[in-house]
Amino acid sequence: MQEIKNAEFGGERPLFASHHLTLDNVTIHAGESALKCCSDITARHCRFEGKYPFWHVDKFSISDCLFTPGARAALWYSRDLTMRDTRVEAPKMFREMDGIDLTNVVIPDAAETLWHCRNIRLRDCDIRQADYLFMHCENIDIDRYHQEGNYSFQYTRNVVIRNAQIHSKDAFWGTEDVTVYDSTLNGEYLGWHSRRLHLIRCHIDGTQPLCYCHDLILEDCTFGPEADLAFEDSTLQARLTSTPVSIKNPRSGSISLPEPCQIITDAHILAPADCKITIR
Repeated sequence: MQEIKNAEFGGERPLFASHHLTLDNVTIHAGESALKCCSDITARHCRFEGKYPFWHVDKFSISDCLFTPGARAALWYSRDLTMRDTRVEAPKMFREMDGIDLTNVVIPDAAETLWHCRNIRLRDCDIRQADYLFMHCENIDIDRYHQEGNYSFQYTRNVVIRNAQIHSKDAFWGTEDVTVYDSTLNGEYLGWHSRRLHLIRCHIDGTQPLCYCHDLILEDCTFGPEADLAFEDSTLQARLTSTPVSIKNPRSGSISLPEPCQIITDAHILAPADCKITIR
């Protein structure tokens, strides 16, 4: 394997179509598409300043690197990425990719990041300003995760999340087959229009959570002081450890509560309107 060490590159496509290449302490200055159409690339202790450095790349490893804001849209249309101990300051990362494995990665400006990607694994990641994160992604496995940013996980499928802090308005809209364990979900309008959303030992806060859901399951979940008007038009099976402020017009299923809360049913409740609510 060829190695390039302690070097600097800039301009247009300086390492175009490189294969079996290791970069060590390399800086990619302003320019475009430094490593386009490459394969089997290892980058460590590198700094990326130019746009689009990794497009159409197969099998690459990035560790102890920095992507500055100028390296926007850095990783698109690529496969089989492993990234470790890296700071990504550039927005609009990870598009149309298959096979993403991130560990100890910090993304302070994650706007419009991770769109239309598949087979994603995150461990010990911290992601901020994450508006529209994970749009239309599938097969996601996350553990030990912190996120701040709205409209996240919209239209995702086949997702498992553990030990997370997710602060996001409109999270999990239109999702299918999402399971979340031992996490805090804080934001308005959680999980609307989802199918088979399963929350286990989670803490939920924010107004009007979990409305218009199909086949929702909650196990031993708790609710914060802003969680009102929950479950409208939802079909669900829920065993709650603490109660929401209020429940409104659940469509069908069952809800088991440890203590009473306000139950609202009115003329707008949809058939079959047979949800069973019990106090343990």
